[in-house]
Amino acid sequence: MDGCQGVCGVSADFLLELRSEEIPARMQAKARADLARLFAEALQAAGLTTEGIETYSTPRRLVLIARGLPEATEAVSEELKGPRANAPEQALAGFLKKTGLSREQLEERDGVLFAKIEKPGRGASEVLAEAIESIVRNFPWPKSMRWGSGNLRWVRPLHGIVALLGEEIVPVEVDGVAAGAATVGHRFHHPGIITIGSCADYAEKLRACHVIVDHEEREAIIREGAAAAAKAAGLSLVEDEGLVVENAGLTENPVPLLGRFDPEFLDVPREVIVLTMRTNQKYFACTDDTGALAPAFICTANIDAKDGGEAIVEGNRRVLAARLSDARFFWEQDLKVPLEELLPKIDQMLFYEGMGSLRAKAERIAKLSKAICEKWFPERDPETAYRAGLLAKTDLASGMVGEFPELQGIMGGYYAERAGEKAGVVSALNQQYQQAVEGCIPVCVALADRIDTLASFFAKSIKPTGSKDPFALRRAALAIVQTILTNGTRLSLREAFGLAEAKADVNELMGFIADRLKVQQREAGVRHDLIDAVFALGGEDDLVRLLARVNALQGFVETGEGTNLLSGYKRAANILKKEQWDAAAAGGTDVPAEEQALVAALDAAEPKAKAAVEAEDFTAAMAALALLREPIDAFFDKVTVNDPHKETRARRLNLLARFRDAVHQVADFSKIEG
Repeated sequence: MDGCQGVCGVSADFLLELRSEEIPARMQAKARADLARLFAEALQAAGLTTEGIETYSTPRRLVLIARGLPEATEAVSEELKGPRANAPEQALAGFLKKTGLSREQLEERDGVLFAKIEKPGRGASEVLAEAIESIVRNFPWPKSMRWGSGNLRWVRPLHGIVALLGEEIVPVEVDGVAAGAATVGHRFHHPGIITIGSCADYAEKLRACHVIVDHEEREAIIREGAAAAAKAAGLSLVEDEGLVVENAGLTENPVPLLGRFDPEFLDVPREVIVLTMRTNQKYFACTDDTGALAPAFICTANIDAKDGGEAIVEGNRRVLAARLSDARFFWEQDLKVPLEELLPKIDQMLFYEGMGSLRAKAERIAKLSKAICEKWFPERDPETAYRAGLLAKTDLASGMVGEFPELQGIMGGYYAERAGEKAGVVSALNQQYQQAVEGCIPVCVALADRIDTLASFFAKSIKPTGSKDPFALRRAALAIVQTILTNGTRLSLREAFGLAEAKADVNELMGFIADRLKVQQREAGVRHDLIDAVFALGGEDDLVRLLARVNALQGFVETGEGTNLLSGYKRAANILKKEQWDAAAAGGTDVPAEEQALVAALDAAEPKAKAAVEAEDFTAAMAALALLREPIDAFFDKVTVNDPHKETRARRLNLLARFRDAVHQVADFSKIEG
């Protein structure tokens, strides 16, 4: 946090601190953004400029600094157009009331009345006072509360306002909370009053009182301090940036401390221990030199303890031990019940209205997993795929998942392993909620789950609209794409959707998948229009083959030959479209050399391109199309398509249709931009 300048010439820096009881850590980032936005809007509306706005937060304060505010807004002159001079008296009276002028003060030009209004400049302090009150009263907290006898709502009771323009207090009071220059330091280390001179000394005065105002600085202290504490103990920190931010939002003076817990708890699955520490206690986990979870944790204290934090660590250790004991109880109880015995329980859980219970969903996944396995993974055991699909949702009825919903799927894999289920079942249950799974049986189950979900919702016309996607259908489609591409899985998506129990419009579903593929491939630099060009052919629904075709196409169209062929194609397509010509025949004798050359080129290129496409050698297919570039250029340069002789014109249009269809063996070039 840089130092601030005080009054300098005709400008000054402005400091605003809104101090309250604890602001939830999860709300602080948005609160900083909202404060900056509301303040900027208020300044703009008043005609006051600033060189820059910075915002900070701690658990008990929201801070804004505006750099280089002028002493006042500039005086401005505004002209308003009024009614015609001969307008009815009522219209004139309304305009006069609006402007606050008399009829004699209006100016008439070309029979129209105009009002010139002089707006004097306003002092910055006056503008800021209005802005502060408006911001405090209208702040968009996700949740707020009213307290005392006033009408003010804030996230927690508001205790103080610091508002300093340069070294001067901005006079404002909001429901009995008056602005001043006084704040407080750390709740335990320095709870007394601190007087701020200007924003130039604000951060350092608070630092001296054990409060670090800059949230990014606190994050760095936690990130680096936690890693150092782990290293000093011969361990490695399990990095968790979300936990860094959360702890920074919970502390004003963060002090990372390492503690240890009973190694016996390591019998509980790693994910359970890490989640217990993270969710309940906001602790970081550590690993040993083998990468295994270590019986250690790092907590973030809010004070510099005189004993080096020993008492704090011990208190946290006892709390964690109680939490881990609860987790171990759920683990041990769940192991007593085979997953198959949980099927009746998930029969009582609704998947979605009109789509049956979770057990019905599981049975659909099982059948579809088996069908996918039989059709596209014949070397694998379809009964294993069926079993994995059937058990996929059972852990939702377990005690552990009831306590930690984030562990759904993960716990099913652990329970299946302990019960002696086949490796494919265990792996499928472990990975089912990942965006891209690996392994044949996991792929069958993951695809079956997402395909069933999409088909079920689309069949009932429940689809994402705009930014709204309450059932995460876009995520499900993206998981299908990523799973297929990660594993190089060769299957027909159209056929797979056709195997689903719910019968949705497959063309609509394929369009939805195409949109997700474009999003997924954007980061890889793949052009969306080329994906459209291949999808537009209608028969390509093998995503692995489709993407190979797209990549070859992109390599081709970005060459000179590709650009020229695209230009020739579009010219041919435009002529055919204008003539509404769909025939596709060619040939003829006694024709110009350029026309004969194009026929010969097509005779050579068409079978080569067709054979290459069938062999999935799309680079070779593009090379075959490249043979057409010079002949089509020469054709358009020397031959008149719309010949006055009807038979000649038809022959040449047929030739262009043949050229278009030859190109369409690879992609629909009409979808390509450029």
